[in-house]
Amino acid sequence: MARKPRIHHPGGFYHIILRGNGGQDIFLADTDRYRLLLLLQEGTCRFGYRVHAFCLMANHLHLVLQAGNIPLSRGLQNLSFRYTRWVNRREKRTGHLFQGRYKAVLVDGDSYLLELVRYIHLNPLRAGTVQTPDEYLWTSHLAYLGRDDLPWLTTENLLGQFGRQAGKARRGYARFIQDGFNETYRKEFHCGGSDSRILGSDDFAASVLAAKDVSPRDVALEHVETAVFHVYDIDRVALQSPSQQRHLSEARAVLAWLARETGAGSLEQVSTKVNRDPGSLSSAVRRLSERAKSDAALSTKLESLMNKALELGDLEA
Repeated sequence: MARKPRIHHPGGFYHIILRGNGGQDIFLADTDRYRLLLLLQEGTCRFGYRVHAFCLMANHLHLVLQAGNIPLSRGLQNLSFRYTRWVNRREKRTGHLFQGRYKAVLVDGDSYLLELVRYIHLNPLRAGTVQTPDEYLWTSHLAYLGRDDLPWLTTENLLGQFGRQAGKARRGYARFIQDGFNETYRKEFHCGGSDSRILGSDDFAASVLAAKDVSPRDVALEHVETAVFHVYDIDRVALQSPSQQRHLSEARAVLAWLARETGAGSLEQVSTKVNRDPGSLSSAVRRLSERAKSDAALSTKLESLMNKALELGDLEA
């Protein structure tokens, strides 16, 4: 069954979950967590989303993001790509760090924002990692209490519901968090309602799905091709030619790499596009990945190409 397209709802609140591939850890040191938060901060400027809460666990992370005009898919693809590159370069390895597509549930902020933020901040407590949420440094909980300074984190929407004065609001928030200490796993925050992409009333879901720009498509193989053609100034005829010129060989490898990283297509699908067998294409992708670890210009080019492909997907939606 074809998977449903992402929902882009400007101003909407999303519960985002990213998990390690095969359950592996995605944070191997505190420097990794700092890097992820830095990339998240940069994303608020580059992609226009707001961060309302976060929780970084060993092998997964939770975010509460509010979408701007740019679909979250672009910002999260950039985040996962750059963070994976950071870890793989240091560990001298290649391959995926995250497990498939990120999970995104659009929630009715009026009904669920408070509870969702509490649920995320209490994740370390439910996991048995700490005895109280105050002990865990890698959530936005301490910032809500005024004990951590994160200017890029948006806290006023939630704290404002507990009072106009900062002290009163934080005390109200702290009581609210404590009231949830015995809360267990809540499936709806992970799987949505009747539509797994949405958590809210029937009226909320209907209003979201009726909006004009609710369903941008994921990046497709044709978008990746177009981006590669533009950057390398080539066409499909050149790409399929027997020529072994360096820029053509690199373009073929880049096309396969992008298709794999964005989920736009398999090596088998790309092989028919470039008139090469999957085995040689796989070797070319592996060599490209190794080069990108030490070649800053190539790494930047790959990031630019990925963003271009995502933009093309947004425009066509």
